[in-house]
Amino acid sequence: MPIHRKAQTAGIFNPSELALLGRVFDGLKGDCQSEHEALASRIIANYMAGVMDEAELITTSKLPLGR
Repeated sequence: MPIHRKAQTAGIFNPSELALLGRVFDGLKGDCQSEHEALASRIIANYMAGVMDEAELITTSKLPLGR
């Protein structure tokens, strides 16, 4: 799963953080496999920027980075 690979390269996350990131990814991923890597990167970047509420993480991760 792209979110777990991205999380491993981004840093160390505890199991509850990985579960949160996985839930957000699963809720947002579409059928287009080519966009999964970008989505995983956005989710992790937003989380590392301090967005830790699951609903807010979903909302912000729908947008391109830097918006």
